[in-house]
Amino acid sequence: MCYFQLCNIFAEKFFVHIKYPFLQTVINRKIKHCAGRKRHDKNRQMRVIGLGNALTDVLAILNSDECIQEMGLLKGGMQLIDEDKLLKIMAMFEDFDTFMASGGSTANTLSGLTRMGIETGFIGKIGHDSYGKFYRKALENHGIQTHLIEGDIASGCAMTLITPDGERTFGTYLGAAATLTAEELSPQMFNGYDLLQIEGYLVQDPHLIRRAVQLAKEAGLRISLDMASYNVIRENHDFFQELIREYIDIAFANEEEAYAYTGHEAKEAVAILSRECDIAVVKCGSHGSIIQQGDYYTEVKATKAKCIDSTGAGDLYAAGFLYALSMNLPLETAGKIGSILSGNVIEVIGTGMDDKRWDEIKLKVGEILRK
Repeated sequence: MCYFQLCNIFAEKFFVHIKYPFLQTVINRKIKHCAGRKRHDKNRQMRVIGLGNALTDVLAILNSDECIQEMGLLKGGMQLIDEDKLLKIMAMFEDFDTFMASGGSTANTLSGLTRMGIETGFIGKIGHDSYGKFYRKALENHGIQTHLIEGDIASGCAMTLITPDGERTFGTYLGAAATLTAEELSPQMFNGYDLLQIEGYLVQDPHLIRRAVQLAKEAGLRISLDMASYNVIRENHDFFQELIREYIDIAFANEEEAYAYTGHEAKEAVAILSRECDIAVVKCGSHGSIIQQGDYYTEVKATKAKCIDSTGAGDLYAAGFLYALSMNLPLETAGKIGSILSGNVIEVIGTGMDDKRWDEIKLKVGEILRK
């Protein structure tokens, strides 16, 4: 039986047996990049286009850390895996409660933005298989405009191992997602948008990410970067530095990612980042987040929550933060809204929050806006 057939059987199993539906992410200081920037119309909300790995998340709830060690994965990190290891993890997942959802850092952020009323679009690549069909349908159901290119190899998937402490570890098979090329990006994809959201995982294809940020700047977009994973930063540090200093307006990192990039703890790291881009955000888990823009610095408390699964916490924080920026709200308020979304998503498995929870989120956001 070939890999395509195995993936289709595995995916179709979850279409039938899945327990929860979908389960269901100083203006640029470099003057040379500011010349073509269009002004954002303050009478309308910002429109966001995202570029990322189109990955279906397959999530398993583990009862210990042993399986992570057995698979040779780094707890809390993201590692790229080959087809052989993917099939081994799939076999292991048969022994656990397992769920499937559309994933990928950028897509998670866009999903949150769409729920908050922001128009979004996603650029990525999928295969001609059940995972690809699932992914396209999931994005469309979230209200995200899809710019999905179909390739000839299997769709990518992120095998997500959730340990009892709520930490998630990724074994990622990129598949078709990794075959998106710089040549497949067109200027038209960026028309009508105000901001490009990208994920740090893409730095493993420098030509693709350079093409994307150059097209975005030519179209007058600001660019926001989620710095991905500490091990990805360590392996691609020089390129991250080039990217942030030359193109990035808003940078999001957690404490480990910020340390991997700067070699300093959170407060020192955010200061360093803020000198290299316009707005720097370091997320500190249950300790909240710190934000700096120029000489402005603020600390924001985390929303109290019971962490079941930290998948998507940073992605949804970014969604709340960018939503606030689209409303021209202060940075402290942006951090508070980001914390509300982040605090809610860690209380569910995966990144899919139901309508009731989103209604509660919007009520809490409304309370902040009325203060």
